[in-house]
Amino acid sequence: MHPTGVHARNMVSRFLLPALSSVLLFASPSVSTAQQGAATGEPIVVRTTTLPKGYLKRPYETHLEANGGITPLHWELTDGKAPAGISLSPEGLISGAPTEAGEFRFTVTVTDNGRPKAQRAQPLVLTIVAPLLVEWGHYPKVTGHRLEGSIKVSNQTEEDFDFTTVMMAVNENGRATAIGYQRIPLKKNTLGLEIPFGENLPRGAYDLNVDAVGEVAATNSIYRARLVPNEKMQVQQGP
Repeated sequence: MHPTGVHARNMVSRFLLPALSSVLLFASPSVSTAQQGAATGEPIVVRTTTLPKGYLKRPYETHLEANGGITPLHWELTDGKAPAGISLSPEGLISGAPTEAGEFRFTVTVTDNGRPKAQRAQPLVLTIVAPLLVEWGHYPKVTGHRLEGSIKVSNQTEEDFDFTTVMMAVNENGRATAIGYQRIPLKKNTLGLEIPFGENLPRGAYDLNVDAVGEVAATNSIYRARLVPNEKMQVQQGP
């Protein structure tokens, strides 16, 4: 006897539906696992593209910023060289007290916590300058019985200095003679201001010391610099 149409449909339901359920039961976890295994965020955009300048032997701190990706973000220096005394933390903090001046070029890379991880590299330049820079303008020399020369001073900060410089010549007996003195306001971002010095001296060999001090009363900051020639100044004429 052949089964009727209704009976046939019942038989199909009895045998096929359980099998189909089994297929779906085993397929669902794998689909879910694949969906959970991938986790990506918006593209990473590094917002920090320039760095503020730093000052030699002064505390420095700046925080790198980026948008996008899946947090937490991880930062590292991947190319180039930061100044000695400066480091980059995994959280993106550049900090320290630089012990060398100059222009330092390096690349930082930020990595997110996605699956797969996303990365973005950013080249940066960090410039370290001396807050108070004192250089020879005219290297000291002896003409007859006169010791003379000049210095060039630079205030490379964003603050005005109460600036003082003293030039002292010290002979073999330890006697000191002032051959130059200046106390002036040294405006912020002043570069290469020349200050001459000179004085007649008795015969003898002299050590020359040039000491400079820049003070900022508002922040109680004091910046110092010293210049000393490589050799003694020989005065061979005079009393």
